[in-house]
Amino acid sequence: MIRLFTITLFLVSFSIIKSVAQKKVPVAEIKTPQGKILISLDDRTPNHRDSFIELAEAGYWDTLTFNRVIPNFVNQGGCPDTEDGFNDPEYLLAPEIIPELTHQYGAVGAGRDGNPEKISARCQFYIIQNPEGVHRLDGDYTVFGQVIKGMEVVEKIAQIETNDQDEPMEPVSMKIKIKYLPASKIDKMGNL
Repeated sequence: MIRLFTITLFLVSFSIIKSVAQKKVPVAEIKTPQGKILISLDDRTPNHRDSFIELAEAGYWDTLTFNRVIPNFVNQGGCPDTEDGFNDPEYLLAPEIIPELTHQYGAVGAGRDGNPEKISARCQFYIIQNPEGVHRLDGDYTVFGQVIKGMEVVEKIAQIETNDQDEPMEPVSMKIKIKYLPASKIDKMGNL
């Protein structure tokens, strides 16, 4: 009887572990002329994660570019900055600033204007490409993802010639789609 209980307990435990390992999680795939970038979207920022997924699945960014590229800082894409800042409520999100999610190398954050509430422009995102990170942004901008593959592509984009407004001289187009990958596969890719 005890042996049967032990075997049953083992099988149930194995089944639970297997189901957790096979759980599929959303990963953003950004295709550019320079190559592909894969981004793990963080569950601790559910509104930013879900907004990114919604815009990607709607094809929102597929006609836009990385419109601001500053070496040793960020590659920024999506809707361009405006002189008036961001004021369309459909494209604004309350901040989800998590102290553990910092502006390290490969971090993905939400752009915003200088508003004191730190409200994000959900249509704009950036990737930190400074190897030291850009920790002066910590606590002021929402980090909602991390590059898990393709930092060499981010680096290629960072080397593109830009004008005096940091816009690439030759547009860097993007196509973004969401893939659902097993959590175990993402864990193997690891953070950079």
